Amino acid sequence: MKKIQLILVCSIAFLLLFYKEGPGLNLGVFGLILTGLICFNFQDRFTHRSHLVLVVASVLSCLAFAWYGDPPSFLAMSMSVIFLQFKTQETKLKVIQVFPLVFLNGFASLGRILMFNQWLPQRQINNNWAKKLIAYFMIPAVFLILFFIVYSFGSDHFSSLFTDYRLDIDILQLFLISGIGFYISFTFWNYWIPDICYDKNELLENDFSNISEVTNQNTFSFLDLDFERKSGEITLFLLNALLLVFIVTYNYEQFFEVVKTSQLSAATHERVNSVIFSILMAVGVILFYFKGGFNFDEKASKLKSLSKLWIVLNGILIVSTFIKNSEYVSFFGLTYKRLGVYAFLILAIIGLVITFLKITRQKTNAYLINHMVWYFYGTILLCSFVNWGNLITNYNISVNKGVEPRFLSSLNFNDEVRREYFKQNNLESLFVDDPREGEIQRYQNETFLSKTLYYEFINRRY
Repeated sequence: MKKIQLILVCSIAFLLLFYKEGPGLNLGVFGLILTGLICFNFQDRFTHRSHLVLVVASVLSCLAFAWYGDPPSFLAMSMSVIFLQFKTQETKLKVIQVFPLVFLNGFASLGRILMFNQWLPQRQINNNWAKKLIAYFMIPAVFLILFFIVYSFGSDHFSSLFTDYRLDIDILQLFLISGIGFYISFTFWNYWIPDICYDKNELLENDFSNISEVTNQNTFSFLDLDFERKSGEITLFLLNALLLVFIVTYNYEQFFEVVKTSQLSAATHERVNSVIFSILMAVGVILFYFKGGFNFDEKASKLKSLSKLWIVLNGILIVSTFIKNSEYVSFFGLTYKRLGVYAFLILAIIGLVITFLKITRQKTNAYLINHMVWYFYGTILLCSFVNWGNLITNYNISVNKGVEPRFLSSLNFNDEVRREYFKQNNLESLFVDDPREGEIQRYQNETFLSKTLYYEFINRRY
């Protein structure tokens, strides 16, 4: 299928799915349509295993959104379908370029739609085509209209067959949905990639292409490589010493100092925030010193050793924070934020490991970025598949922590477990005024295409 055909098909599908409907099951179906069209039209470009993985991820994330309909599953579905389209169409470009291109095309498409000669097929009119149009359409249409008028004057019942009814069409909504569907379809199938993305793509490669030039390249024009190398060694030595002292005091405050239970939450949040900034700055320091020549400098062995020690010490800091967060969970139970801390710490460990490999394997800074994009994407996928609200509820009930009725009602997709807990603890009176129950009823009253499938399997009452 040509691009114009793909745009029109998706625009019509969007209109049929979303006219007089809210986002729900229809959005998941639209994602499956896009995935299916990519697979059907560009199957010859599926040359790598990653394409199959992205197809499976796209289908599963669309189903996850149809089931949950929450922001994580929407983000996972959007990233999956866009990544699949990008990796299928632009095999040479790095996937990190997806993010600025999505933002750029979001605005560029508004003007590019008006450039008809760039996306509409050129008209090729010949005599045979004109003859068919006149003979098969125009002449029969003229006679049909004329005789319809004559017959309408001669019979009221005949006229009423075509006039005594009223179309229930919301013209404004029809126009808006058509416009939005066409805009999304046009942007998805006829996106624009500036030439600079191709020209600068080599900067995002995992390996250095000009080792000889990079080796002799210094960061500061006023410092030669020897002074710069020594400066890096002094800086990393001092940073390691400072971090070592911080780890000692950090762990003493966490595990040996007595903190009031009421202050434990604030103290934990402050320490987690400091660790987050510490890890981000730690990776930044490594990327600064090993962005070029020091990767291949034989005299930079001390700098590499200090950098690896810096990575190990930051890893110890992450482990300490992981243990402290677990202690916090044991006191107060699980929440979305505490699970988010676990997710960040795991991603931070992965980032440090990749940074370590970047140094040992003499890779570019883009090596870290390219890999972390995929790990971040994998984390989003996992978040969209797992019922975290139900997991939190089951855990908190099992340890009898964080089981306040209002908190349990604020969690998503835990309704059966929450109801059972309320029933066992004689909290049925809360069920009547529980806003969560009103939300369930609202979802169940939606029309079919606007439904979220999870709520179709939940009873309205005990």
